Amino acid sequence: MKTSYDLVVIGGGPGGYEAAIRGAQLGMSVACIEKRVHKGEPALGGTCLNVGCIPSKALLDSSHRFEATKHELAEHGISTGEVSIDVAKMLERKDAIVKGLTGGVAGLLKGNGVDWLQGTGTLLDGKGETKKVQFAPIDGSDSSEISAKSVILAAGSVPIEIPVAKTDGEYIVDSTGALEFSEVPKRLGVIGAGVIGLELGSVWRRLGSEVVIYEAMPEFLAVADKDIAKEAGKLLKKQGLDIRVNTKVTNAEVVNGEVVVTTDVNGETKTDTFDKLIVCVGRRAYSEKLLADDCGIELTERGLVAVDDQCKTNLDNVYAIGDLVRGPMLAHKAMEEGMMAVERLHGEKAQVNYDAIISVIYTHPEIAWVGLTEEQAIAKGHEVKTGSFSLAANGRALAQGEGMGLVKVVADAKTDRLLGMHMVGVGAGDIVHQGMIALEFVSSIEDLQLMTFAHPTVSEAVHEAALSADGRAIHAIQRKKRK
Repeated sequence: MKTSYDLVVIGGGPGGYEAAIRGAQLGMSVACIEKRVHKGEPALGGTCLNVGCIPSKALLDSSHRFEATKHELAEHGISTGEVSIDVAKMLERKDAIVKGLTGGVAGLLKGNGVDWLQGTGTLLDGKGETKKVQFAPIDGSDSSEISAKSVILAAGSVPIEIPVAKTDGEYIVDSTGALEFSEVPKRLGVIGAGVIGLELGSVWRRLGSEVVIYEAMPEFLAVADKDIAKEAGKLLKKQGLDIRVNTKVTNAEVVNGEVVVTTDVNGETKTDTFDKLIVCVGRRAYSEKLLADDCGIELTERGLVAVDDQCKTNLDNVYAIGDLVRGPMLAHKAMEEGMMAVERLHGEKAQVNYDAIISVIYTHPEIAWVGLTEEQAIAKGHEVKTGSFSLAANGRALAQGEGMGLVKVVADAKTDRLLGMHMVGVGAGDIVHQGMIALEFVSSIEDLQLMTFAHPTVSEAVHEAALSADGRAIHAIQRKKRK
């Protein structure tokens, strides 16, 4: 095994493996250290590919197809017999997708000349001109010391555990365990109405579970624009998700093979009983064994690695990215930060536009946004104008049976500059990218108004929302004065 590299990346998730590949493309000798073992085999791809983004989307797709077949085909004139779900087969499909993608990443590293070191990496010394990393193989063989000109820390995150609902891997599980239920729970409890809670709750609700989602915050989806959150909450509750805001879980225990959950609602104690309980209240940076006590890295009060706007730590040629640092814990953020870090190490002036990072919740319909909410824009001192358009008036959405949701744009009333785009509706995660591109190029509402959108498409709702901001929407009656 080599003991010296130009670049050592600790972590083989989306940010880490992309950084490693980009480093190799730029002519660096690169090692990527990753310790994950998934279903008995060493695996790259981090949480995202193994137990996060990809497997959850596979289950979301399978469960959506099941529900659509069972409840929605009749209106198209399509008749079916009795519809059932083979959970084992569904999980088998999910695992095959994961294995294919993680194996593909391994092939990409090998094809680009990156050494995948299977084990744990610890930054021993980042202060000197040559960095020192301890590598401990997962097979238990002796540790060794590796030297590097540069190091990128990309160790990712793990689910947050809470004392009142300790996971046992069988009845009370985290987001990883919720991907492996061997049968559909009759009653399912979920702590946390964030991205993970809504997605996993949706999967098992579609397959037949009675789902209760507890949210301690007084508002549903407080991170989203209020109009979008209100519409999304209405649609999800209509689907059967029992979302209870302002509800704090005070205890969860297994009694006779069932989970008894105690909650506090405005001082009133209530209890519910479930077959399974999913705890998904957020994630925390994973830094165990990542940093030696005297390595020289500065941490924040929250235990994150302290970095500047370009992800550089307080040490020369040491960067940290993704869930280890400030900002939203999103795979695509980590990817762009990994690329930026490598390119800056190579002397280039790469940047990440943190004002144009999209957030998506893959429920049905999807919920997505980019840029500022109306509330954030006002708080930042903007005189705001907004426009919105309902998919109930969009021909393509109606033809697909998806006439639910809306698109909303937020702009500065004085400059006409687009500040944010928000959507709940079919394909929201893809359509909101139009807003991301517009933000990246400092577009105005007028720019969106002057563009020609293909008809019939769901994207026309973006055009109509932009027109609506100035009282000019064609397919909606507006009271505001047209300009």
